Amino acid sequence: MTGMERKIEERVKKLFRGSLAIRQIDAGSDNAVEQELNALTNNFYDISRFGIHFVASPRHADMLMVSGPVTRNMRKALEHAYRATPEPKIVVAVGDDAIDGGIFKGSYGVYDGVSSVIPVDYTIPGDPPSPLVILRSLLEILDKVDDSRTKE
Repeated sequence: MTGMERKIEERVKKLFRGSLAIRQIDAGSDNAVEQELNALTNNFYDISRFGIHFVASPRHADMLMVSGPVTRNMRKALEHAYRATPEPKIVVAVGDDAIDGGIFKGSYGVYDGVSSVIPVDYTIPGDPPSPLVILRSLLEILDKVDDSRTKE
């Protein structure tokens, strides 16, 4: 296990009692980010070994990972998922489209970035970000969450 992998596992154990549940929400993406997130579950990256898993319901999630610009058809679903996620929830906009609308910015069919609809705590830039970038960013996010909870 590399140093980064050990740190991710340690943070997940400390902050989430050994299991970080992520609900991924496609708010209208082109599926590029979903392919990279899906790669995290394959045999090469195997994020489940760190205690990280994707869940089907926001009610069981610690973290929402949102991809894509928010389309007009997905706004209510995104807001509902946000309200259904228990506190303290962590919202991450994954990919340039989720951050500010990306190539879809200003289009009549989208609200641009996720932060225009729900509060966003962290962002992972890229078009799309690779699985390794997502893992590194996840470690940075977990470090920041740990720091903020330590200060409380």
